[in-house]
Amino acid sequence: MNNRPRKKLGDLLTESGIISKEQLETALSLQKSTGKKLGEVLISEGMVTQEEIIQVLEFQLGIPHVVLEKYKIDQAACLLIPESLAKRYELIPIELQGGVLKVAMSDPLNVFAIDDVTIYSGKDVQPVIATSGEIIRAIDKYYGKQHALEAVEEFKKENESTFNIKIDNTSPEINEELQNSPAVKLVNSVIEQAIRNRASDIHIEPFSNSIKIRYRTDGEMYEAMKTEIGIMNAIATRIKIISGMNITEKRAPQDGRFSVKVDGSDYDLRVSILPTVFGEKIVMRVADKNAFVLSKDQLGFSKMDKRKFEKILKNPYGIVLVTGPTGSGKSTTLYTAVSEINKPNINIVTIEDPVECIIEDVNHVQVNNKSGLSFASGLRSILRQDPNVIMLGEIRDAETAQIAVRAAITGHLVLSTLHTNDAPGTVIRLVDMGVEPFLVASSLVGVIAQRLVRKTCNNCKEERWASEKELALLGVAEPLKLYHGRGCAICNGTGYKGRIGIYEIMMITKKHRELINSGCTEEELRDLSLKNKMKSLKYNAKALVLDGVTSIEEILKILFSNDN
Repeated sequence: MNNRPRKKLGDLLTESGIISKEQLETALSLQKSTGKKLGEVLISEGMVTQEEIIQVLEFQLGIPHVVLEKYKIDQAACLLIPESLAKRYELIPIELQGGVLKVAMSDPLNVFAIDDVTIYSGKDVQPVIATSGEIIRAIDKYYGKQHALEAVEEFKKENESTFNIKIDNTSPEINEELQNSPAVKLVNSVIEQAIRNRASDIHIEPFSNSIKIRYRTDGEMYEAMKTEIGIMNAIATRIKIISGMNITEKRAPQDGRFSVKVDGSDYDLRVSILPTVFGEKIVMRVADKNAFVLSKDQLGFSKMDKRKFEKILKNPYGIVLVTGPTGSGKSTTLYTAVSEINKPNINIVTIEDPVECIIEDVNHVQVNNKSGLSFASGLRSILRQDPNVIMLGEIRDAETAQIAVRAAITGHLVLSTLHTNDAPGTVIRLVDMGVEPFLVASSLVGVIAQRLVRKTCNNCKEERWASEKELALLGVAEPLKLYHGRGCAICNGTGYKGRIGIYEIMMITKKHRELINSGCTEEELRDLSLKNKMKSLKYNAKALVLDGVTSIEEILKILFSNDN
């Protein structure tokens, strides 16, 4: 067994001169009355910082310090001890090498903890130090999948007689056992694991002999776990119950929603269930209630585009459209715009499907087609509510487009989204929807087209020389170094962490209005906008690659397939 430090933390801190003997006595007295660890008492009383404790242990005793967020934790090593033991002592095994188990501990002087880990794992223990917060987050992340697998095993034991029966989508009978605790544990574990992995979508997919659970993180899908098909009915029933769906309906698509709290943050989950040949496929869209409201500096605008964004929002009336495909961040841009405009002397009303974020002092209206509250009917009612600014979640049909345009002409600032590929194409789309060109020309004040691309991970970012083909795509003649992520623990081996927006902002000028009135083409609008210093999606995408924010592979996938 490795030699272990035997000195006490208090003695080490007094010897180092970080705290006095009087402070130590005070802390020890508080420790007895509160039952907390000495380190916790010292930090909470402001006598030391977490960093000072780490420095003392690292330099005086030679205990290595690891940053867990940057460490590739070995899942097999992690599972050598149970979660209960890890939580009790605030520790987590991170690596097994040559019979020695490296364990990250918030208190590496705790010989009782080291003894318990040694006995349980049967391995020699090498302690390293990490912060309490990092260890707790790592426990939640790395034991999450174990929770799900344990719930599956528990379900199998309780349902041995029915576990291997094939799912019958035509049977209306409901087995009460499907609402048991293992199913609840499994669903909770899947959701928590997804949120902690920053997933935007959870896919639960039934196949002939198995269920695949996949997450979408930063726009890319990956498989989180795979288990037997027999538990699918239990999962579907549990999700239907918490989403407010009909649990007896298995042959028709259904939609629902529910809210959860994970690690102190609130999340909304929109649920869609679709019958397939092997069962009901479930997709849950995860929405962080706080993630939608970003400052304009966080969106990713260039300096020029940020000035254009601010100028567009200063218009007292007119229509501003944010365009792009599904999942391109349009809602986030709209919420940022509303937050930018939001002031005590302005009445802002939104109509959305669904309401994804609540902004203080803004009146949010939820579309409810069952009660007759559609975008069009809701917009008519909002106009009788004396609004200054109207945010319309989406222009889906000709009727809504007509009302929105007329509202903009009659003195309201209208913010909305539309599905088009670029900014100039938005004008043509509105005309195709039946809005007269003269109404489009007189109402439209600006269009923001956007995409989302993954950001290169800053922790594992490295340089490489661009190939001739890449130089040609970027329009650069001389040799150039580009950046890519090699993959690390922080980015889960993908080389990317987080996403950023790419924008194309078309401001409507007098010449634009004349061109629209004359029945122009999309190409004519684009040419005029580029002459007026509009930076295209492709231009801004290249700038992000040259600045090392994203990779050329990401830009090729998102933008260069579209000739814009």
